Amino acid sequence: MILRNINHDCAYHTQKIATMFFPLEKMKESGDDNIEVVCERADNQISVSARVYSKEHTLCDVLQDGDDAARKISLLMYRVLSEVTGFAPPWGILYGVRPARLMHASVEKYGESGAKERFRSDLVHPEKIDLALEVMHRENRIISLSRPESFSLYVSIPFCPTRCAYCSFVSHSIENAGALIQPYVDLLCEELKEIAKAARDLLLRLETVYFGGGTPTTLSAEQLSKLMQTIGAHFDLSTLREYTVEAGRPDTVTMEKLDTLMLHGADRISINPQTFSDTVRALAGRLHTTQQTLEAYEMARMAGFDNINMDFIAGLSGESLESFCAGIDRAAALGAESVTVHNLALKSAARLVTEREFFDNTQKNATAGMVDYAYRALTSQGYAPYYMYRQSKSLGNLENVGYAKDGRECLYNIFMMDETHSVFAAGAGAVTKLKSTYHHIERVYNYKYPYEYIDNFGEVLRRKARIYDFYGNI
Repeated sequence: MILRNINHDCAYHTQKIATMFFPLEKMKESGDDNIEVVCERADNQISVSARVYSKEHTLCDVLQDGDDAARKISLLMYRVLSEVTGFAPPWGILYGVRPARLMHASVEKYGESGAKERFRSDLVHPEKIDLALEVMHRENRIISLSRPESFSLYVSIPFCPTRCAYCSFVSHSIENAGALIQPYVDLLCEELKEIAKAARDLLLRLETVYFGGGTPTTLSAEQLSKLMQTIGAHFDLSTLREYTVEAGRPDTVTMEKLDTLMLHGADRISINPQTFSDTVRALAGRLHTTQQTLEAYEMARMAGFDNINMDFIAGLSGESLESFCAGIDRAAALGAESVTVHNLALKSAARLVTEREFFDNTQKNATAGMVDYAYRALTSQGYAPYYMYRQSKSLGNLENVGYAKDGRECLYNIFMMDETHSVFAAGAGAVTKLKSTYHHIERVYNYKYPYEYIDNFGEVLRRKARIYDFYGNI
């Protein structure tokens, strides 16, 4: 698409609005294209014109003293593009990742009624305003329990049985990277020891542990045991409030692995069907069955897990509204303590990224129906939304929401998304976030791929020294 910005410095904002409507379009400033948007300022006059194939629309407005030009141009552009596309993104002109956090800041500044009015003036749909408020209140209750010296530990296991078509995470199939797993685990244990030493020396308090990926249960029971024994031996777990291990792919779950997780202190796992339709799942390249999901869930109960999450993706190719709704109902009937509903987001690393039909209005409306049903069905059965974030290039510009029964919220998810406290991260692709009491955030990056992590492990350890430097300067 062509996006022309004339006589103003709001290009960042206009690009964000354009992406809401045309998430897969590459933007250019000139040339020929079926989609063209022109945002222009002349003194205090602003105008936005759009042409989408044969449909055109133009709106103008006047900037008053004290007006935020970027916001006003964004509002104008939203209205113009809504007219020519027939699509009104439900979060209005908001493009931030953390709507509940933005709501919190607005409530602090304007009060709750003023914050709601601010969101309305940003063209956020009423049901999304209510959702942001509801999540904000639940997040605040949990965030308030964190202490200045608290931190969480993230352990990256970037391996999966196969690569799903929608996935953009740094994960590698064991078919292609299986030989790296054991040396990776061995070095990961050494990195964990280094992090543990820093935490002890700095008198920090460990709140949550989270094994993510990838699929951590791709590892053998012996490899999982080695990692968890390292954590148990070197970290003070007396203050630990949550220990999560993602067991996302049911085809990687065995009784031996579940017993190992339970033995070493894990108290929350995630078993992720993504859909209960075998046909839809196969289209996404996720090669396990609904029966395997049910068997993994039953094994987890037998192993003693009483806090199980299930993930779903709204908008998968071939998924009907009826099929998706039946899956949500089934998860609730099983009694999963939490259900997380993700909205399909197509990233450049995902194999689905070129399939433009995923972004027509029919599919957007169907996906919105899925997300709306999940909210209604789950809240009517004792679940509440407690965690939310948004991604760019998502179907219908919707949100990802975690629902949980009372007291079963994933603390790590909230702490990580809110940036409540430091997160020390180990493994390939992991990013340590250091947070000061003055809300300053500094990131320490590990190498992205397992082979880089292994080949440059000395540098990985050297970078961890930044933890001491950071805490020594606050």
